[in-house]
Amino acid sequence: MDALDRVVKPKTKRAKRFLEKREPKLTENTKNAMLIKGGNANSTVTDVLKDIYALKKPFAVLYKKKNITRPFEDQTSLEFFSKKSDCSLFLFGSHNKKRPNNLILGRMFDYHVLDMIELGIENFVSLNDIKNNKCPEGTKPMLIFAGDTFDLNEEYRRLKSLLIDFFRGPTVPTIRLAGLEHVLHFTAVDGKIYMRSYKVLLKKSGCRIPRIELEDIGPSLDLVMRRTHLASDDLYKLSLKQPKALKPKKKKNISHDVFGTTYGRIHMQKQDLSKLQTRKMKGLKKRPAEKSAEDGGANAKKAKPV
Repeated sequence: MDALDRVVKPKTKRAKRFLEKREPKLTENTKNAMLIKGGNANSTVTDVLKDIYALKKPFAVLYKKKNITRPFEDQTSLEFFSKKSDCSLFLFGSHNKKRPNNLILGRMFDYHVLDMIELGIENFVSLNDIKNNKCPEGTKPMLIFAGDTFDLNEEYRRLKSLLIDFFRGPTVPTIRLAGLEHVLHFTAVDGKIYMRSYKVLLKKSGCRIPRIELEDIGPSLDLVMRRTHLASDDLYKLSLKQPKALKPKKKKNISHDVFGTTYGRIHMQKQDLSKLQTRKMKGLKKRPAEKSAEDGGANAKKAKPV
C-alpha cells in the first residue's frame, strides 16, 4: 500500500483533535489564507503582503521567509504549504525585471490549485501612510464591485469570485448596524482594477437612520491583470458541489411568487354542498309544499317493487 494512502491513527488526544478538525464537514470552517513571499520580493510587495495580512487576520498565515518557487511553472510547493497550514487560499508576492511588483492570487480544491490570477501592482498606498483610525482586527468587510467588466468578461468574473472567497470572512447568522464598519471597494475600468478600503462612519442625521460617511483607511492598490490559470468548467462545477444533507428538501404543494409570498395547495375530499350548513334566513326556508314534494320523492325511491 502506498504511503500516502495509509490511514493515520492518532496516538495522543491532541493529535486526535487535530485530525478531527481537518476532517470533511457538512459546514466547512472559515477559509484560511496563506501569504507567501517569493525569493526576490522587494519592499513594495512585502508591505502589500503585510497589509493584506492585517485585513485577513485571524484567518491568515504570513510566511516571513522567502520561498523560491514559481506557481505558474511548479505548484507542488504551494500544495505542500496548503496541506501543512490547512489553507485553501493563497497570495504569492514576487518581483523581477519581466514582471515587477507581482501578486498571484489563488485558491485550492482538495489541496490542489484550482484557480490562479496574476496581478501587477502599479500604485500602492499602505495602511501606515494614512493616519486614520483603523477597523478592529477580524472585522467582516462589506464587498462592493463596480464595473460591467466583472460580469461580461470570464476572467474578471472568476477574479470577482476569487476576491469574494478571499475577503468574505466568517459566515454570521445575524448582523448589527454598528458592526458594518469596513468596506472593500473594487472597481474595474480601462483594463485596471482599483482596490480601496474605507471605514464607515455613522453620523447624526436628525432622524432614526444615521448619515453615512466613508473614510479612507488604506491599503489602496491599483492593479492590472497579467497571466491566468483557470480551472476547467467540469472541475469548477465539481468544486461547487454541495452535500445532499445541506440542500433544502423540496416541499410539495408550496409555491412562491416574485415578491416572496408563499402559496399552499390543499387537497380535500369532494364535498356535498346540499348538506353545507349556512346562515339560517327566513327567506330561504322551504315551504310546506316543497317539503312534502321532497318527502314524496324520497319515499318513492325507498319503496320496493312488488
